[in-house]
Amino acid sequence: MIPFTFRAVEELELGPKWAGVFDERWPHYREWFLREGEAARASYATSARMLRAHMPELMPAYERVVELAGGGDLAARMLSLYTPPPYLAACSQGAWVREGGPVLARNYDYAPGRFEGLIWSTRLLERRVIGTSDCLWGLLDGMNDAGLAVSLTFGGRRVMGDGFGIPIVVRYLLEVCETVPQARETIARLPFSLAHNLTIVDRAGDVVTAYVSPDREPIFRPFPAATNHQGLVEWPEQAKATRTIEREQCIVRLVEGDAPDVEAFAGAFLRSPLFSTSYANGWGTLYTAVFRPSEGVVDYRWPTDSWRLGFDAFAEGEHVEVLADAPLGDGSAASGHAG
Repeated sequence: MIPFTFRAVEELELGPKWAGVFDERWPHYREWFLREGEAARASYATSARMLRAHMPELMPAYERVVELAGGGDLAARMLSLYTPPPYLAACSQGAWVREGGPVLARNYDYAPGRFEGLIWSTRLLERRVIGTSDCLWGLLDGMNDAGLAVSLTFGGRRVMGDGFGIPIVVRYLLEVCETVPQARETIARLPFSLAHNLTIVDRAGDVVTAYVSPDREPIFRPFPAATNHQGLVEWPEQAKATRTIEREQCIVRLVEGDAPDVEAFAGAFLRSPLFSTSYANGWGTLYTAVFRPSEGVVDYRWPTDSWRLGFDAFAEGEHVEVLADAPLGDGSAASGHAG
């Protein structure tokens, strides 16, 4: 049994609340950033230059978080998320654009000890954004008030290269894009450090899954599902361990007819094979997020509880979930939230 506290924080322009999170988390991120040695990481000059070249709109917010972090060289390099250390995970995501949609549902599967557990409500540029935090100001998933929702999964390829870590890409897409075509155009011009899959849905019900990698151009598919491979399985051991094919097929069947309605579709993410309890192996499901971008609300769900947040009703607070490293259905999961 693993108790874990999720927190929802609103700070439209990042300031003292974010600085407090940085102070709390920086020792962990500093160790992660240097685990391959400082020389393996890009210099500050390169990191800032690449961010300015590829995501110029983010520069004022980047300079703001660097200032809040104390202006140190290491923190500035890490916060650029340019060529960060590798990080692998599992995750499942699917888009529902039939009656009751559009909805983007996703399971975030990772090790609890490496998860921030923070949900941020911000306005760094012109748009309100609600999303799940990673790497301090990057996002694992989220939506903006223009009706765009994005989430990520690991792409199941070992290749690495010079480019951006995917959390800053999710943040960037939600800050500057309003539609799926705009997101496609933006993704097509960015360099990536690892293979990841982005599933994106907009208010009009347009949906795309982008397979991004450091060694080839992005592949775009009008496909409403992504797990941990990019069409073909290139890492069989990882694919077998995470059941990526089985999970993708499950989502496709749900979208194509097995799920009679949107609630059945979203509810399937709380059951096997989409929901995983492999916390000890690093890919247990920490939360299910169900984004309704046209309504501006997201439901964070667990087997016995849920927590709704939205642009019109974002209440700061906490949700305590006890993650059960055991088969579901035994009544062992417990949860609660306050705030």
